[in-house]
Amino acid sequence: MDKSPKAPSGTPDQVLTNRQGHPITNNQSQRTVGSRGPATLENYQFLEKITHFDRERIPERVVHARGFVCYGELEVTGKIGDEPASKYTRAKLFQEAGKKTPLAIRFSTVIGGRDSSETARDPRGFAVKFYTEDGNWDLVGNNLAVFFIRDAIKFPDVIHSLKPDPITFRQEPNRIFDFMSQAPESMHMLTHLFSPRGIPASYRHMEGFGVNTYKMVNAKGDTVLVKYHFHPRCGLASLTAEEAAKVQGQDLGSASKDLYEAIERGEHPQWDMYVQIMEDHDHPELDWDPLDDTKIWPEKDFPLRHMGVMTLNRNVQDHFNENEQIAMGTGVLVDGLDFSDDKMLVGRTFSYSDTQRYRVGTNYLQLPVNQAKNAKVSTNLNGGQMSYRRDLAPGQNPHVNYEPSIHNGLRESPREEPNNAPEIRGRLTRSVLERRNDYVQARGRYCTMMDWERDDLVLNMGTLLGQCERDVQERMVWHLMLVHDDYGTRVGKVLGITADDVRNLQPLPKQVLTDEDKSRLQRLGKNGDTIDPAVWGQWTSSVKNYKASAEEVLNGMRDVPTKPATKEAAE
Repeated sequence: MDKSPKAPSGTPDQVLTNRQGHPITNNQSQRTVGSRGPATLENYQFLEKITHFDRERIPERVVHARGFVCYGELEVTGKIGDEPASKYTRAKLFQEAGKKTPLAIRFSTVIGGRDSSETARDPRGFAVKFYTEDGNWDLVGNNLAVFFIRDAIKFPDVIHSLKPDPITFRQEPNRIFDFMSQAPESMHMLTHLFSPRGIPASYRHMEGFGVNTYKMVNAKGDTVLVKYHFHPRCGLASLTAEEAAKVQGQDLGSASKDLYEAIERGEHPQWDMYVQIMEDHDHPELDWDPLDDTKIWPEKDFPLRHMGVMTLNRNVQDHFNENEQIAMGTGVLVDGLDFSDDKMLVGRTFSYSDTQRYRVGTNYLQLPVNQAKNAKVSTNLNGGQMSYRRDLAPGQNPHVNYEPSIHNGLRESPREEPNNAPEIRGRLTRSVLERRNDYVQARGRYCTMMDWERDDLVLNMGTLLGQCERDVQERMVWHLMLVHDDYGTRVGKVLGITADDVRNLQPLPKQVLTDEDKSRLQRLGKNGDTIDPAVWGQWTSSVKNYKASAEEVLNGMRDVPTKPATKEAAE
């Protein structure tokens, strides 16, 4: 809410004008012949006003249409865990203890439209734009640590299955599970999503993950693989489907309201930033591929290393300019950070920038919210829709918009950027990752849940699968029994399907089962599975999750007894 002093209406500084700066003397009536008309064609003020109104909306995002932006800063420790940050990365923003980098963050839901409910079951976007001295760095992730698929060529398909039916325009469980039942790698994500973690109580009470595997590069050019984590100091809190429905009945925008009002009260949300590190090679000793975004890196083997604290302390001044037009991209990296060969990351890096140019325009990076605020911008790009300046360097010859030139044009940076990434050899092919192991981490997630989360997961899965056709139900129960006896049996009981009903189903075409999977298939539903969280060690996604009520959410999550997620992990 604007808290600035109000000047009397009609003072010289508050006279209504058009975009040309012309004062408007009559904003109530068109120009007409006589009081009843007809209207005249040269109705300039009316035409300017109505044609702008007709174009006030830009295409909404295909995914992440509903979101909320605020601003803050990242203060780093100068270390990664107990070691100097420079050991792993030369990125300037991480080098000095106490260094602060301003940022914008956009929280969002994925599937629903711009005016959809913020308590829908959905992954939440967790996208951060860091305005560093070396230019912008975008880290575009989610509140869940994994994703449905591991190859970007399937992204349109998974989103189509989750979006409304093209005929009925309703989100249909039968379409969702029809696709997922044919994509075994989705079982891990589904186990996260259909648990209470799929409906965070607020944006302040959820985690953030980079999801994809990235790289860090140090001054020598040595590289490591990394995964990014953000853990809320507010602690974690989630809703059951029943409580979420109560919130939705009263407020479609509860999460945005909660975040906005918390910042306005001076309760500035904070997240601890961590990174996991792995040597940069294919790790044949693991039974999963580190570039597979349907997998987490177990923290008992790849511990979280603290890097800094993110604080959110300022709201936007204009929702459209700063929320609708903010544009993120996974390809926006600064020196010292790099891509891995993660197949989802490679596809996202093209897709995100491509959709921003379509949605916001060719010159979207000239908009204030997207500009590199702490680095100079000098390019040879010019023209295009909505261009309002050229990115000229001081003293640059404006006639020269090409490189190389000997007539005072732009030149390449003399800065060397060594990168000693591993050499890769292989035949050009279209193939899947060899180490898929689609069920083992879903089993771990099922075992490390709190009891109330597991009960809610079974209820949600059973309820929605109950709306599906029998062949989809049977294949899903088959998958869930390969994940865990209790998981498949309990969901099957809701549907009236037993292990004997699905025992004769054959593996999907081209599905690769591990030796353990084949053995489990022979004893489907009778593998002697136990629920022992200790076997899996501590997982970030297994820290205590507070069971929030609709009343608490509608009350702004005040006085809710949650602890910082990092303390929960330590306990």
